[in-house]
Amino acid sequence: MSNVATAILLQHSLKSLNLTNMARHIEQHLRQAKDGGIDYAQFLLELTELELRIRSDNRETRRLKEAKFPLLKPLETFDFEAAPVLDKRLMRELATGEYLKDKRNVILLGKSGTGKTHLATALGIEACRQGQRVRFVTGYALANELIEARTEKDLTRLIGKYTRLNLLILDELGYVPFSKEGAELLFQILAERHERGPVIITTNLGFADWTQVFGDPNMTAALLDRITHRAHIIECTWDSYRLKQSLKGRKTAAKQTPGHV
Repeated sequence: MSNVATAILLQHSLKSLNLTNMARHIEQHLRQAKDGGIDYAQFLLELTELELRIRSDNRETRRLKEAKFPLLKPLETFDFEAAPVLDKRLMRELATGEYLKDKRNVILLGKSGTGKTHLATALGIEACRQGQRVRFVTGYALANELIEARTEKDLTRLIGKYTRLNLLILDELGYVPFSKEGAELLFQILAERHERGPVIITTNLGFADWTQVFGDPNMTAALLDRITHRAHIIECTWDSYRLKQSLKGRKTAAKQTPGHV
């Protein structure tokens, strides 16, 4: 059998075994093996490593898409110099995903513009890279989704979906108050996840003000008791990035204005 016929049959066999990446690159690797004098074992190792690497990349891409991050902001792009009191050692530790194994929540408290969403997203991206199923959603959007699911009698399935996630990121909790029904349903999600899977929460409210969002003081106390248990609580007390950029932009524009002294 000729080399060409062998290559065609090999490619067909690889596709039949669902080794599509190996099939796609088989001709190139056959040429490289022939030119480089690579033995059979090395050739097979390189080809299978290629298949595994592409599959891993595809899974990561799929997980990032399913997480529904509004923007992909990795930890490498966070301006740590603008957040001098942030514990960098803790952030590096969180990036390793140990909190996921320990099922410990992460709560980011602070005023708007301090990068809480950036940090939450960055940790979510790292979790995706580590093979975890992640979902990013604002508190208000999740409450509305749960209310709609109850109306359509799909609530049990949706609660199960959010409970089974390896990581739930709940952004902007407290920016918009919930209805009584929305607060109760959100409480149910967080209660179901307690000691099953971690939650990352970003909020502009101190814990004493959470009754403004959930309404009922008893339910709020019960919720705080659950989500703060063994949680990493990060207080983002530094100045707002957006405010700094806005002020800087105004100064620059003023300097560029003709006749400015």
